[in-house]
Formats: sequence, C-alpha cells, structure tokens
Amino acid sequence: MSARQPKYEAAHKMLNIPHSATWFRASILTLIAPLIFSISPVIAREILLSSEPIQQYQAKNVGEKIGELIWRGGLVITGPELFGGVSGLTFLDNNQWIMVSDRGQFIFGTSIYDQSQISNLSNVRMAAVKNSKGRPLPPNYSRDAEAIDTIYRDGEIAAIRVGFENLTRVADFDLLDFAPTGPAREVVIPTWISALRTNSSLESVCIAPKDAPISGSTLLLTESSIIDNKHRGWLLGKEDAGEISLKVLSGFNPTDCAFLPDGDLLILERGTGFFIFTMQIRRIKAADIFRGAVLEGNIILNGSGSDIDNMEALAVRQHADGTTRLVIVSDDNFNSWERTLWLEFELVE
Repeated sequence: MSARQPKYEAAHKMLNIPHSATWFRASILTLIAPLIFSISPVIAREILLSSEPIQQYQAKNVGEKIGELIWRGGLVITGPELFGGVSGLTFLDNNQWIMVSDRGQFIFGTSIYDQSQISNLSNVRMAAVKNSKGRPLPPNYSRDAEAIDTIYRDGEIAAIRVGFENLTRVADFDLLDFAPTGPAREVVIPTWISALRTNSSLESVCIAPKDAPISGSTLLLTESSIIDNKHRGWLLGKEDAGEISLKVLSGFNPTDCAFLPDGDLLILERGTGFFIFTMQIRRIKAADIFRGAVLEGNIILNGSGSDIDNMEALAVRQHADGTTRLVIVSDDNFNSWERTLWLEFELVE
C-alpha cells in the first residue's frame, strides 16, 4: 500500500463513495482529497504563565493619576521557553486578547481583574502562525510578526490583521471561538513597503473604528523608512488610500499604534538611553488623520528605566465599568535580561 492510500481511504469513507465506482472514485478523490485535508482545526497548546503584580509606576500607586491617565497596575509575566517576543496585542472583547510574537506564534487568552486592577492571565494558549497554504511558518525571517489588530464588519468581529517585518507583508486570519485559525490571506500593500526587508520595517498596523473620519482604513507605519524627518506610512482604504507620515521625535521610533473609540490615534514609541529603554505614547486627533497628513500629536505618557522594558505592543480595551484602558506589553526578545511586562492605564476624558 502506498503512503498516500490511507488519505484517500479516509476521504472515501467521509464521502461515502461506493467501492464499485472505481474510476469515478479515483478521479473525484484525486481532485478533492487535498482540499479536505488542507482544512485543519486550530492546533493550540495550553501554556502556564506566572504573573507577579506591579503596583507602582513612576512612584505612583494603582489608582493615582499620571498626566492624562490613571495607573491601573501591571504584571511581570514569565512562562515556558516558547513564550516571549511579544510584539503586538489586540482585544476581541473586554478581556479576551490575542498577541503575536516575533517567532511566529499566536498567544491568546483571558485577562483577569480584581475590580479595576489586572491580576492574572488565564486560559493561555499558543498556536503557530500559518502561511497561505495553512502550514506553520518556517523558523526563519518570514515568521517575524510585529503587529495585530481586529477587523470588524457590520459591527461584528470578522478576523484579525497581522503585520510582519523582514519578509514584510500584511495578512488576515480567521477566528474560531476567540482563537486564530486557518491559512493567511495576503493583504495587498504598496511595493515600497514590501521591499523593506529589515527587522525595523513595518512595526505598526491598526484599523480605524467606525466613528473615525477614516473608518475602516488600515494605518501602516514604518520604523526605519524616514524621509525629510518623517516616518513613512500608508493608509489602506477605499476612500482614504495613500501616503501618510509621522513626524520624527528625536530618539524615538514607532513600535505600535491603536485607535481610540472616537477615532483619535495612539502611537507607541520606543527609544534607548544609557543601558535603558525609554518609551512614550502620542495622541493624535481624529481630524488630523487623513491621506497626505503629517502626524504629530501630543505626548500623553512616557517612561524609562525599571518602570518599563522594550515596550512594543499597544492595544485599547473597554473595561467592565465602561472606561477606556490602554495596555502596553514589552518584548523580551527571549533574553534573560529583558522582561515581558503588561502595563495598564485608564484614559481620563
């Protein structure tokens, strides 16, 4: 019996084709068996994470104001060897989230809160990011996922959108019970972006909400493609497609972006000092975001030293009490001297 025969026998049973129809059976199964077996469910492994609470930020206690924000606590997260390298984060509801890592993994689970403060992460699973043929990405530069956001259609969650660097591209993935699934579906992006084959190319991907002037458009921001002191970017959209850019602030580069419900844009930026990381978040008004715009905005949060780490992921969530939260997560680069931090702030309106 050949190695391929068990596959066709299984397909034969699934389709209930009589053995007597030999020619018909062979022809049909030859055509459709690869399709049947290319459709696979999510293969995810549950992982156990440990969380140590962070009570202070810039010497402020949980519940105290820091500029335009209220500090709502954080976590130092540790896990198995495969866990780490978190570069992007999105929320599917108040506490269901998906992260992407720069080693081609989806990490997804539930955030647990003790009233207003983050206390733990539970039901955490990992699954390989897949290519367009439904196979896990190979262990090379092609798996460097850097950004993720949630796609809504008619007010309902439809899919997730992921940005990659090195082999620079954007792809969509389906969801099944809050878990990413299925093969990648390529999103067409400008050739000048896909030609940026470095690990500092496409760092930020975020989708404008329904109340934004550019509703439904996807913002792509690059880290190292700089012209005339501006980070180059692009808007993907039916009405708004075209160039957009972000004014460079000395010492900082964008690592992620997220829209607020009203259409204002938040941009997370990272810098380095003398053996330390620095960080800031800019807020840009919705009316200032359009094709051809040079984004600038105001700084609403900064950090440095032991308060932070290599902050790469930014997401917005609605808390159970109706407040808007900002969540920032760091990329430990799988190094023992870096940490995976979850920092959470409430937006004061």
